[in-house]
Amino acid sequence: MIISSHSQLNLFPTEVANNQALTSVQLKTARSGTFTDNMKLPIHRWFRYSAGFSADWVKQLIEHKSKTRHLNLLDPFAGCGTTLLAAQASQVSCTGFETHPFVYKIAHVKLLYWRIEASVLWQTSEKLIELAKKQLKPTQRLHIPLLNKCYTPENLAKLDALRNAYFELSQNDDPIKEMIWLAITAILRSCSTAGTAQWQYVLPNKKKAKVLEPFIAFQEKIALMVSDIVYVQQNQWGKNASVLLKDARQPQFEPTELFDLVITSPPYPNNYDYADATRLEMTFWGEISGWKDLQTTVRQYLIRSCSQHSAAERLELDKILQDQILQPIKAELSNACQTLAEIRLTKGGKKTYHTMVAAYFQDLGKVFYSLRTLCKADSTLC
Repeated sequence: MIISSHSQLNLFPTEVANNQALTSVQLKTARSGTFTDNMKLPIHRWFRYSAGFSADWVKQLIEHKSKTRHLNLLDPFAGCGTTLLAAQASQVSCTGFETHPFVYKIAHVKLLYWRIEASVLWQTSEKLIELAKKQLKPTQRLHIPLLNKCYTPENLAKLDALRNAYFELSQNDDPIKEMIWLAITAILRSCSTAGTAQWQYVLPNKKKAKVLEPFIAFQEKIALMVSDIVYVQQNQWGKNASVLLKDARQPQFEPTELFDLVITSPPYPNNYDYADATRLEMTFWGEISGWKDLQTTVRQYLIRSCSQHSAAERLELDKILQDQILQPIKAELSNACQTLAEIRLTKGGKKTYHTMVAAYFQDLGKVFYSLRTLCKADSTLC
């Protein structure tokens, strides 16, 4: 497997370092590690996910690699589908693994665009709005702390009316129903009074000025989705992408064809809690009752990249460092972890960064091992 020089770290133009003026193209390149520009792209923009990267960067990379060979693409950390959708825009076969159950569902629904008749989605949404308005009543969920802090009673009542109307739709596996689910999910932040931190954490005590009315927000979101579906169908995006609810460390997956190219943005050891990123949405849908449920519902399945995760698992540093998978970097990693173990004792929170870092590289090592069995000998990893 070849580690490509197309790494995001190398995409920043020289002008950035020199503080010179950037062209619009260079600015996009400098943002290749963010989701920002995706909010202008069809389907990508249906749900904002801060832990993402540039779809344009993926598309450029695919175009470059596909000049010399047929591509079968893999993203072992698919997230909300950035690589998958970029591949479909380029008519390239792509498979994604995602182990966060809620984020997996978002990616799965996005990929249903080719099965949707836009007019039927619009008609269904109109009927759902009518039903929600007819059944509108005071919310019975203000006792849930996070919802109480994040919504006015009026907005929560309307969102609950949409939720209840959604549950009355027939056929649980109907793509139209799944699109409705995503539309409701995607407006939960814009209809909330709570602010959102840079990494998508909800900040209930930080109130924002602009709060959308749920029924209007829902109709606008559906209109956007309908418009995007018409666009991608007319432009003949591919139909050969799939996202699987699998752990990249042990995917237990046998591809019909080995992969030529891996494009991904793995979790970083920056203490970002990926489980917490969708806490508001999961609370609204009743998948968790509070923060404490994140460990068993989501976090236990994820790469160990935050101290909340390592603390909950009560990890033992020496035991992790004995894993043979870490032997190539054991000396350097051990020194770094021992230093962190000493520094943490001088800090108020005494967070378990030392075991988190060790566990993170142990997990990444397992991912590399699994990728070796899934990829061709001359494959490229970006």
